[in-house]
Formats: sequence, structure tokens, C-alpha cells
Amino acid sequence: MKRPRVLLADDHRMVAEGLRGLLESEFELVGIVEDGRALLTTAENLRPDVIVVDISMPLLNGIEAVRQIKKTDKNTRVVFLTMHPDVTYAASAFEAGASGYVLKHSAPSELVAAIQSVLKGKTYITPLLKGELKHFHKERTGKQDELTRLTPRQREVLQLLAEGNLAKEIAVILNVSVRTVEFHKYRMMRDLGLKTTADLVKFAVKHGVTTQ
Repeated sequence: MKRPRVLLADDHRMVAEGLRGLLESEFELVGIVEDGRALLTTAENLRPDVIVVDISMPLLNGIEAVRQIKKTDKNTRVVFLTMHPDVTYAASAFEAGASGYVLKHSAPSELVAAIQSVLKGKTYITPLLKGELKHFHKERTGKQDELTRLTPRQREVLQLLAEGNLAKEIAVILNVSVRTVEFHKYRMMRDLGLKTTADLVKFAVKHGVTTQ
């Protein structure tokens, strides 16, 4: 019987290697990637059945990467495996297209069950956050997250800026002109009412775009 194909995205190599044995006992682990941009490319090339992804990753965070993946491949199931027990992260993960949310310290007891659950078309939420997430959705209804006011490209530029990249470095990573990067930067500052790059970085950290 063919085993489900799983792609793992986590920038902590030791954590990823530790998960290898757990995943390979039940699934075919087709690859491990360490940043969000590598995840986009690898997911497109390998078309795994399930992606297990961390939220905090360099170059492109897991939530933004999943948003982009789900636009082109709605069939791939996604389970977030993260250290963040914050319900706001969980809500953003599901809004991006996730089917499961597991905390890293619960991985040995929950991750395999979560993957098996999403493969059946179900949703898996770690019990620690299940009730809190329902309450959070009720509270959030009608409120617009400031982050949703930004375009996908602006969110990419925002994370790269917050990680300390210069405009010319961001231009190379995104394959755009420096002028385009600067345009996105100042458009964000204008729309968000921010005055400096430092303000943008604080905004990025506050909204979970990066943990820098």
C-alpha cells in the first residue's frame, strides 16, 4: 500500500531530524526544507500529500508560504507544527489554508494523528487551543486585521526588511527592482501610518510576520 507523501519545513535542523523518525514510521518523507521560499519551490516540484510546516521561518514565514501554496494547489493538506501556543497564530494559520495545528512539545503524541486526520479531510486542532480558538473567532468577527490590508508582495517585503535585508538584497531575493522594493516599503509606511523602517520592523514582530 502506497504511503502518504509528507514534506517537512522547519529551519531548526536538529528539530527536523528529530521528527524524521516519527514521520518515516508512518509516511514517506519526501524532503526537508529550511526556509519559506525553499518550501514554495519544493512543494511545487514534489506535490506532497501533506506539508508539515513551522510558522517562524526565514525569507518567508510559514503562514505566508502556505497562503501562496494553497492558491495554486488546493489539494495539499497542511499541518502547522509550531512552538506558538498563541491563538492568534492558530487563527492566522487556518485562515491561510491549514487543516491542522499542533504544538511542537506535543508532536510525539499528536503529529501522526493530526496528519492522518487531515488526510481524511478533517481538521485537527491541538486540544490546548480548541476551545480558545472558537471563542477567538467569535471575538474577531467583523474586525479587520491590519496585516490583511497589505498585499502578498508587501508582506514578503515586510518580512525581509524585518530580517535585516537591505533593499538591494530584497530585490535579488524577489527578482524585482530596488525601486519596486522601495515603492512597497513607502506604500506600507503610508498606509499603516508609520514613519520609519524601525516602525515597520516593530509592526512585523507585533503581527507575527517575523520573530526577529
